[in-house]
Amino acid sequence: MARLKHLLALTLPVSLFPLPAVAQKRAITIDDYLALKNVGDPQVSPDGKWVAYTVGTISLQDNKSTSRLWLANTATGATRELSQGAGSDRSPRWSPDGQTIAFLSAREHGPQVWVMPAAGGVARRVSDLPEGVGEMYWMPDGRGFLVVSDVKWPKAQEIDQRNGAYPTDARLWTNVLYRHWTDWRAGMRQHVFSVDLPSGAAKDLTPLDKDAPTIATSGDGDVAMSPDGREIAVAIHADSVVADNTNVDIYLMGPDGSGTRDLTAANAGADNTPRFSPDGKWLSYLSMARAGFEADRLRLMLVPRSAGRTDGAPVEATAGWNLSVTSYSWCADSKCIYAVVEERGRDNLYRIALPGFQRTLLFGKNGVNTNLTASNDGKTRAWLYQSNTQPAEVFVNDKALTHTNDDLLSRLDLHPLESYGFIGAGGDSVFGWLLKPPGFDPTKKYPVIYVIHGGPQGAWDDNWHARWNYQMFASRGYVVAAVNFHGSTGYGQAFTDAISQHWGDWPYEDVMKGLDVVTHLPYVDSTRMGAAGASYGGYMVYWLAGHTNRFRVLVDHDGVFNPESMFGTTEELWFPKWEFGGTPYQEAGGNRALYEQWSPLNFVQNWKTPMLIVHSQLDYRVDLSEGYQAFTALKLHNVPGKFLYFPDEGHFVVRPRNRRLWWGVVLDWMDQYLKN
Repeated sequence: MARLKHLLALTLPVSLFPLPAVAQKRAITIDDYLALKNVGDPQVSPDGKWVAYTVGTISLQDNKSTSRLWLANTATGATRELSQGAGSDRSPRWSPDGQTIAFLSAREHGPQVWVMPAAGGVARRVSDLPEGVGEMYWMPDGRGFLVVSDVKWPKAQEIDQRNGAYPTDARLWTNVLYRHWTDWRAGMRQHVFSVDLPSGAAKDLTPLDKDAPTIATSGDGDVAMSPDGREIAVAIHADSVVADNTNVDIYLMGPDGSGTRDLTAANAGADNTPRFSPDGKWLSYLSMARAGFEADRLRLMLVPRSAGRTDGAPVEATAGWNLSVTSYSWCADSKCIYAVVEERGRDNLYRIALPGFQRTLLFGKNGVNTNLTASNDGKTRAWLYQSNTQPAEVFVNDKALTHTNDDLLSRLDLHPLESYGFIGAGGDSVFGWLLKPPGFDPTKKYPVIYVIHGGPQGAWDDNWHARWNYQMFASRGYVVAAVNFHGSTGYGQAFTDAISQHWGDWPYEDVMKGLDVVTHLPYVDSTRMGAAGASYGGYMVYWLAGHTNRFRVLVDHDGVFNPESMFGTTEELWFPKWEFGGTPYQEAGGNRALYEQWSPLNFVQNWKTPMLIVHSQLDYRVDLSEGYQAFTALKLHNVPGKFLYFPDEGHFVVRPRNRRLWWGVVLDWMDQYLKN
């Protein structure tokens, strides 16, 4: 019968069955980009029937993003909004019995712990800590939480004592790391508290003159409690001078904070992200072997437990692997570990079996897969998947569970990334990405925007970038090229190591050789090329300005212009010490020659390319003064330039109105020189 219906349909006049008009897909705009919702933090219920997750919505009117909790049925895919009200809600976490969802909400008294029945109902606030809550973890018995909160330290502030009834915004400090990213840390510490579920009573378990957990070289959640409730593991900086070393250790203590001991004192590198196996037989953590290096290979380590105590020699579960485990979680039966591994421009999910540590690729080879959680029986696994054409959505067992942005995406002309490779510095294979513009016509020639990533130990991945989005750069008719030069992650630790003390040679060679490949593409106009980079990418833009005239226009965001002055104004001093082989001071342990060798400041006499400089007041990683110095050099050498300044942003531009302005100014600047 189906065959007959098919034949009849073919013989009927076409006018009786008018074909629907196919909507013409168009280029993404900044308003589209900001309208896309941000899906995150999937959490599978213990029985596997539900996934709780967050959805963030941007409001230009309110100039902020508001996050809500959602629930998805894993069998039907039906979704519903779980939370409402003032303030954002985030970090949904199922109670051990699956009956309650705890979350952090800013609706009252700053971010605090709230709980609500998983079946729906009225939420109630549990915690009332003066500085709010940054992280929250259920205790295994479901009777309370471990939370992380800032505290004023020391409690009797010297400024308050001096001025009494005359308060002031002045700050006073005696140690380095007095600020971090966008936060002033002078007079503040971060501590772990226990919070009782029925009463909300809170107790500081780490009343130390330290950040517990550490705020520097931190991991993907640095607090854990053993299933038997007898031990708490916390990543704490072992050294009293935090800013000039990466010596973070895993500390163990009793459930009341007593009996604190350093478990990983033998390792001088950074240890973080502690996790107890569900059966209580192991404590796992991530570890870097080399002291003073924030981008060493992250090894997955396991320490045996018995009689409620973690003790014994650590065993590496990733021995022989040349890649890093960036985050991980235990299988519910304690027979395996799920690991997120960055690999050649993608994030893949692996299963590491116990015993034997055999590795199996679960999901990957396309896009970025992260944030995996699983049900108690292991049959339901949920994670976030995203790609260059797909903002993050929740996937369950290799199928999309949520479709939050499908409608808007269906109207946009979004080409996938294409990988390309070449022989770079030292004869090594180097890889990059190419993106064709909307409405691509192979018979035409297009201008190029060449983007350079930061880190410098970072990478361009096949993802929907929250700030430097490939599709937004391509939206005005540009071919976008991005190279993962020496120093990039995901290509083996030796490749990552190669950039340290070589900021201006091997990566520059890769960038230029990658550009050569792009210029020979038949659809590229090699006379119209611009480059843009942020952080280390901004450093490379300044370096390009002094070493090549192949670009018509440059954009520099938060770049390092003068490594010597950057050393004296950044907060994490171990970073420039490692990257430049010591301090810039003329003394033992100094290496001023290398700071001079790789300083863009020393080549400003060659600057000729018009440049837009973007820098922000709250950037404590690469101080605003770096941008000021570069702009002064630009104007004194009579080079066309602009400075875009944000008084309320840090190293990244995150506020919606500022992001809208950023894209407009950057793309207009590119258009001015590449389309005229």
